[in-house]
Amino acid sequence: MFEPNVQEQHERKTSVLEDAQTRKERLARLTANVEGEIRNPLVDLTKAQLLSNVASFAHAHNLSSVEPLLIKGALAAQSPALFEEIAELDEADKTALREEITHRFKLPRTLYVTVILNSIAAAIQGWDQTGSNGANLTFSQAMGIPDAGPVCEAAGTFWGEIDPMNELCGRRGTIFIAAIFSLFAPFGMAVSQKWGELAACRVLLGVGMGLKEVTVPVFSAENVPASVRGGLVMSWQIWTAFGIFLGTVANLVVMNAGSISWRLQFGSAFIPAVPLVLGIWFVPESPRWLMKKRNYAKAYRSFLRLRNTPLQAARDLYYTHCLLEQEEVLIREAGINPKSNFFTRFIELFTIPRVRRATQASGIVMIGQQMCGINIIAFYSSTIFKEGGATNKEALIASFGFGLVNFAFAWPAVWTIDTFGRRGLLLFTFPNMFWTLLVAGMCYYIPKDSDAHLGLIAFFVYLFGAFYSPGMGPVPFTYSAEVFPLSHREVGMSWAVATNNFWAAVLSLTLPRMLRVMKPQGVFGFYAGLNVVALTMIFLWLPETKQRTLEELDYVFGVPTRTHMNYQLKKNLPWWFKTYVLRRPGLAKPQLYKFGNQRPPVSVMAQMSYAWNTYVLRKKGLPKPDAYVRAVPRGEKQV
Repeated sequence: MFEPNVQEQHERKTSVLEDAQTRKERLARLTANVEGEIRNPLVDLTKAQLLSNVASFAHAHNLSSVEPLLIKGALAAQSPALFEEIAELDEADKTALREEITHRFKLPRTLYVTVILNSIAAAIQGWDQTGSNGANLTFSQAMGIPDAGPVCEAAGTFWGEIDPMNELCGRRGTIFIAAIFSLFAPFGMAVSQKWGELAACRVLLGVGMGLKEVTVPVFSAENVPASVRGGLVMSWQIWTAFGIFLGTVANLVVMNAGSISWRLQFGSAFIPAVPLVLGIWFVPESPRWLMKKRNYAKAYRSFLRLRNTPLQAARDLYYTHCLLEQEEVLIREAGINPKSNFFTRFIELFTIPRVRRATQASGIVMIGQQMCGINIIAFYSSTIFKEGGATNKEALIASFGFGLVNFAFAWPAVWTIDTFGRRGLLLFTFPNMFWTLLVAGMCYYIPKDSDAHLGLIAFFVYLFGAFYSPGMGPVPFTYSAEVFPLSHREVGMSWAVATNNFWAAVLSLTLPRMLRVMKPQGVFGFYAGLNVVALTMIFLWLPETKQRTLEELDYVFGVPTRTHMNYQLKKNLPWWFKTYVLRRPGLAKPQLYKFGNQRPPVSVMAQMSYAWNTYVLRKKGLPKPDAYVRAVPRGEKQV
């Protein structure tokens, strides 16, 4: 078993889990959380114990100068639902905490700048994909080779599996290196004279894409508050969609440039990399990455720039520390070195129950993104529309329309991903992607000389994109960036991205042959069927993560898979059928997770019902469904 060194043993003396029996009980609940209990680790502490722990923490990490703030922050973290009654908080402190609920998106400018830069990184990703989409129509004849897209995806897969750069360079350093690849690789593709040169540049571009895909969503997830994490981390999808849109615009602009049009389509992707290279060092490093490196003073300075007030920065620093410490104790008690090398941590993705469940869930959403069929359109929309009878110009214009739809319909998820939840959005959108893709394929049976042929194909493809964008678009990378514990976050996200890129490469390699053998209608029908398979996997095996801190998700993924499946099949599904099919209102919804002294989260259906009756049917005065309230200390009454 791994033994901590003397310094680490000293640091563990400040633990909120000093009592051995308490530690064993907590570890048992985390490892096999069959009751689905989610607890605040500070709840069981008396005020004297809490203040003593805060003082020890401040002394151990050279934060004595801000100890009064840490005390107030710890008290607020212990009783987040009762902050109005905490005597140590003044009115300004309470106002800031109220506004976290009433004005969720009132956040510091630095945090929004961080999100904007991460969005630029996502736009690079989308532009790279669409530049290839347009170039597919002409470069293969010019170079005498098939599409090089799979080469790029394969490079991203390879790099995603062996990426230790986050550990060595931090989040910002890794994004900077990725931006350098994304800046120069498009130039190389634009001036390539031989297929080998083009393929090599595509490999380098794939390296940059893999690094960004691994790091940017994690960087966003670690910086933003839990209440808006989904809405801001999903900027990856919105701006990937915007990059796709810009890429289609660039393709249209240079389509009449003659024999060099494909070079311009490849090369234009360097444009968004310029502000990313210049701006990434002006935002703070991830405070959680700094805490992982035991640099708490810098982590506090990062939190100061990423939160509205010093109180919120101190609260998040201390609460995150307590949860990370509990997480580390769990790992050590299992005989695992949290500072192990990349390959050891990679094996642990499949051997530690809590981490294995996160690996399984992230793999499902990443594979599901490829199974839903979006990339047969994102990679080959020009080819697909041309198969439908369009000219090169019409195919590019139709692809432009798809990019616009993809971007526009991603925006609703900013508000819904943290209310309806990741799981709720997927369960709603997958059935709709199934039927729209199936109907789009059937439209190929309409005679080509009919005016309805191309129009209906485009319409249902656009409708498919409208359902994809707020669901399977933002969820996979948002979800995968948040589900892993800090000790395994880089390697876990790397594996998730590698999974996504591998199946994207498989799709790119197989689709041209599938189009020849099965025709577009067969391909669309095949992927429509895969939507049903993916929906089943999500229903059975995907836990919800909305509105929980990254560290509280240890409890969510402590629930055994068997327990989760039994709940969905034997309790949730029968309740849904009786309530919404048999129309028996008033049945109590069964709950998988127990929130201690908290009320459970409001169901998606309750929120949708409230929104429909209030904003569509204009019924006034309806009580708004209450959001859940976190645990309060023992002996205190819930408000």
